[in-house]
Amino acid sequence: MALSQSDLQRLLESLRAADGLELVRSVAERMLQELIEAEASARIGAQWNEHTDTRTNYRNGHRDKTLATTAGDLDLAIPKLRAGSFFPSLLERRRRIDQALYAVIIEAYVHGVSTRSVDDLVKALGADTGISKSEVSRICAELDEPLTAFRTRPLDHTRFPYVYLDATYCKARVNHQIVSRAVVIATGITEDGGREVLGVMAGDSETEVFWSEFLRSLRERGLTGVRLVIAGHHSGLVKAIRKVMLGAAYQRCRVHFLRNTFAVIPKDAAEMVAATIRTIFAQPDQAAVRAQLDTVADMLGTQFPKVKQMLLEAKDDLTAFAAFPERHWKKIQSTNPLERINREVKRRTDVVQVFPNDDALLRLVTAVLFELHDEWIAFPRRYLPEGSMDQLYPAKLPERAPALPDTTNTTAS
Repeated sequence: MALSQSDLQRLLESLRAADGLELVRSVAERMLQELIEAEASARIGAQWNEHTDTRTNYRNGHRDKTLATTAGDLDLAIPKLRAGSFFPSLLERRRRIDQALYAVIIEAYVHGVSTRSVDDLVKALGADTGISKSEVSRICAELDEPLTAFRTRPLDHTRFPYVYLDATYCKARVNHQIVSRAVVIATGITEDGGREVLGVMAGDSETEVFWSEFLRSLRERGLTGVRLVIAGHHSGLVKAIRKVMLGAAYQRCRVHFLRNTFAVIPKDAAEMVAATIRTIFAQPDQAAVRAQLDTVADMLGTQFPKVKQMLLEAKDDLTAFAAFPERHWKKIQSTNPLERINREVKRRTDVVQVFPNDDALLRLVTAVLFELHDEWIAFPRRYLPEGSMDQLYPAKLPERAPALPDTTNTTAS
């Protein structure tokens, strides 16, 4: 007979009283693992090594997953499948973000920089308004260890031919003043067509020094194989890319460029100008792309000379994508994939409004990125087709054997 909720509660209390939280943690870990395996078996249609007519898939090892609970961290193993992906329904996919958001709100409250909306959130979360600063420090420290490990992890496990860079802005308190802070984010496409979050950093503004520091940190962590960097056209960012990312081309985001042109033309001409410029990116090969840019510049130049000048000055950067496989073009012409991530970051950071410090800001943003990264890894879906990636790294030619000494004109001594 199944145990009732009250029976389970009494059992839990007896376990807690008998052997402490470690026993509770062990029991919870074992129970969750069994439930995970049962759900995986139901998805597959068979148990381990079971031959059934209902089998639809096969196991392919496990990946580690740590689940934070009030009884301590539970070390779980999530089954991997040969085809498709699996994530147990009983685990909360956004738990890490919620913990980080809770920590930030409490920290803001304790440091006296919260707004009325944050006060309301504290009460809604059931937090004690008298929580101590030491308790806040403990909560934050528990989060910082895994988040810092993620943010500084090595990147030398694969090559990243394409790297996306972009920034968003949030409010934080610095030296007793509320100021705007630049949060820069990098994502990359792996050599097998997958996606990963590469890094994040917060600072004063998008200066060349700031971007250079960020890009160097990625290189120091093992970022290699970069062929193209897709980004906006902030002068500090572009200079940093050219200085630090040696051997990589720079693709100016086409969406950002269109927005820039709208600033120099009448509003009622925006749709026509945008449609004309988009024809540049619809050509069949690199030569046609570059030729079309010249054609479009001449077409628009009579009525909009500033647009013509902008097109010609940006020609190399706007058409850099065309030197890469045509199957990749739509994905490497703009930073749209990263802007979608920025919107998710803003959705979470807008809840806090003003962060008590950079550490709190970085903690929440890293938690959001960590969860997105986990989803990309747990539910792998190729962002670019695998077969097309081979064209990015042509096989090295065999090294020429050293020449033998020429003895045809030597004479005996």
